[in-house]
Amino acid sequence: MTHPSPTRCGFVAIMGAPNAGKSTLTNALVGAKVSIVTHKAQTTRRRILGIVCKEQTQMIFVDTPGLFAPRKVFDKAMVESALGGLNDADMGFLLIDVAKEDLTQAKKTLALLPEKHPPLCLILNKIDLIAKEKLLMISATLNALAHFERTFMICALKEYGVKEILTYLQDRMEIGPWHYPEDQLSNLSERQVACETVREKLFLYLHDELPYGLTVDAESWETFRDGSVKLTLTIYIDREQHKPIVLGAGGSQIKHIGKLAREELEKMWGHRVHLFLGVKVKDKWTQNPSLYRELGLDMADS
Repeated sequence: MTHPSPTRCGFVAIMGAPNAGKSTLTNALVGAKVSIVTHKAQTTRRRILGIVCKEQTQMIFVDTPGLFAPRKVFDKAMVESALGGLNDADMGFLLIDVAKEDLTQAKKTLALLPEKHPPLCLILNKIDLIAKEKLLMISATLNALAHFERTFMICALKEYGVKEILTYLQDRMEIGPWHYPEDQLSNLSERQVACETVREKLFLYLHDELPYGLTVDAESWETFRDGSVKLTLTIYIDREQHKPIVLGAGGSQIKHIGKLAREELEKMWGHRVHLFLGVKVKDKWTQNPSLYRELGLDMADS
């Protein structure tokens, strides 16, 4: 009589500098969009989990905020959240954008890692953008600076090399029960998904300086008998002079952002979404304790 294979489960923290491709990799590993992606640094502000079930193994990927030398209280909280995500994980992935001109940023990122941490793997991303000789040089240099259990060479955007990562992790995770149901892909609630989706569109379509001075919060949520929902979300900005930029001429900008977010949510959830967006000025919102709790951050001392 054969016994079924034991289940395995583990957390894997995806670390790296801002814009290294952590959210893109998380989505590629999950096979669905669970984390927003933009071309701007520091898009991810909370620890977002991407959950993958492969045969008897559940792999929980932690998409963390980018690692950088913080100056402000809010930045410090995000970096500490990222490092906390590594310390709480069973393994860590250090993601490096090899398309950068040199290894200065990669070395700075390595320096931010705590002395004691879980086992690490090195993932070299965007390998399609550099010559093989340079790629091998980067791999050798970084492996000489730190101990990595294994080095993966991938292109997260094209999902090249992703299957190899999942195969490696299947037997690497510890034997134990699963933490989440098989059909759950992320830890975000639908309210949080709606707020993140709107924030992604704001990051993509507003001026460079604006996204870092705004956040999105859910004011109300109503579900109807036909399955459709009515959402009222508020975009908080920290300066009055930014309000016309978010609204656009005659409200055109916010209408465009709302339309894009609504269409994406409808496609994701499979039902009608009635989305209403408002804009409010909230001075020093990054110093609001309730915001830190919502993002799962600790409000560190300045």
